[in-house]
Amino acid sequence: MIPKLSKEQFRQVYDKGFEATYALFDALQQAIETLENRVAHLEAIIAKDSHNSSKPPSSNGFKRPPKSLRKKSGKKAGGQNGHEGATLRQVDNPDKVVIHRPRGKCSCGRCLANARVVGETKKQIFELPKKIKVQVTEHQAQTVMCACGKVHTGEFPVGINAPVQYGNGLKALATYFIVQQLLPVQRTQQIFKEIFGIELSVATLQGSTVICHDGLETTETVLQDRIVESPVVHADETGCDVNGKLWWIHSLGNLMYTWYFCEKHRGKEADTVAAVLRRFGGRLVHDGWKTYIHYVCKHALCNAHHLRELVFIDEHLKEPWALKMKKLLLEIKETVDEACMEGKKSLSDEVLQRFRKRYKLVIRQGLAAQPPPKKKRPGQRGKAAQPPGKNLLDRLNNQIDEVLAFMYDFSVPFTNNLAERDLRMVKVKLKVSGCFRTHGGAQIFCRIRSFLSTLRKQNLDIMEYLPKCFNQYSSLVNLLPE
Repeated sequence: MIPKLSKEQFRQVYDKGFEATYALFDALQQAIETLENRVAHLEAIIAKDSHNSSKPPSSNGFKRPPKSLRKKSGKKAGGQNGHEGATLRQVDNPDKVVIHRPRGKCSCGRCLANARVVGETKKQIFELPKKIKVQVTEHQAQTVMCACGKVHTGEFPVGINAPVQYGNGLKALATYFIVQQLLPVQRTQQIFKEIFGIELSVATLQGSTVICHDGLETTETVLQDRIVESPVVHADETGCDVNGKLWWIHSLGNLMYTWYFCEKHRGKEADTVAAVLRRFGGRLVHDGWKTYIHYVCKHALCNAHHLRELVFIDEHLKEPWALKMKKLLLEIKETVDEACMEGKKSLSDEVLQRFRKRYKLVIRQGLAAQPPPKKKRPGQRGKAAQPPGKNLLDRLNNQIDEVLAFMYDFSVPFTNNLAERDLRMVKVKLKVSGCFRTHGGAQIFCRIRSFLSTLRKQNLDIMEYLPKCFNQYSSLVNLLPE
């Protein structure tokens, strides 16, 4: 920064002549330019929220809710015609039937207790029992003596080892509360005590998640293999606090499977995630993070990220090309959606060429409107900073096939929202717990959550599959359906 000069100090510079005065003027110009750039940068940060950047909605604070990128459908609010509702319906075989007969006498004087039933009206109440009791099953291994004098003792089923122990279903429910519903251990204790009348220790609850994690060892390997064999996979990652240090939870998934893994690194140094992606040969959908580009597979970029950046450039930087590109991408998406609704497998070559030509035209208009690149100052390290519009234009121009992958292949989605939805509950877990105390605890959460998320995607009964993780030899078999 240029120090503030007094009137006398400025006169001394002025008396030295033109060169000294111009040098001071030039230094002031550079200082003003630096401050203007800094102010513009800070204003851009303040202007960004969830609708024009990748910032989450929770960062919006108390500001007015941002405008949605969705257009009005023209439909009335509420359920649409043909939508299957979830209305409570009567069942054919109720658990209990209570008969209500008329009492007293008829006006003719006859008693109604013995009157003939000629009709009935049914009303059903769905209710929980007042006290949900835990079922205790006692196993007795009897000892018998043969007529010859030999003694034989029956064997307990596999897994029944201690005189008193909790069953697999109870341990599965505790794990479900902690990992799927993201309840802290203390609140899970309260549920079991107040609802089921069981006082579980912290060690018992935490031990259940450890046993479940160990039982899913083979299942996790199978899950990775099925993701590798998939034609389209979504990838994303999010930071997490592990014992006070920044780690990363990675997510790979599709419509049928989800796999989470916690790594110390975000980039290609994330060895376990990198090993899986190096085996993948399909289409990887991601947000453009540079590490993903290095993997030898086909790529597709998330256009939801592009739309948010285009909104920022249009609304804050006032660059006309951004609105044109936003409308074009949404028009292509609408055309693809209509073609899918009509049962088509692809767009015609004529339509593809027309959209691609318009896409390149908007890129050229945007590049032509960009200010000339700034020159590096003497001693400045690295590349000269580019404006946000130029950065986005370079990405849209250099990776056209990846941006428009959804237009050429209908199996490729327009956005990477699936991966973001998969990671959303991970962020909720971090908000609830604040952190993972150990890397082992993070891995336990990730492996179990991978299994539960996969079950939910396939509409499978969680409480049918989760207890299987606690069987003695579950770690040696695949628990996912073939």
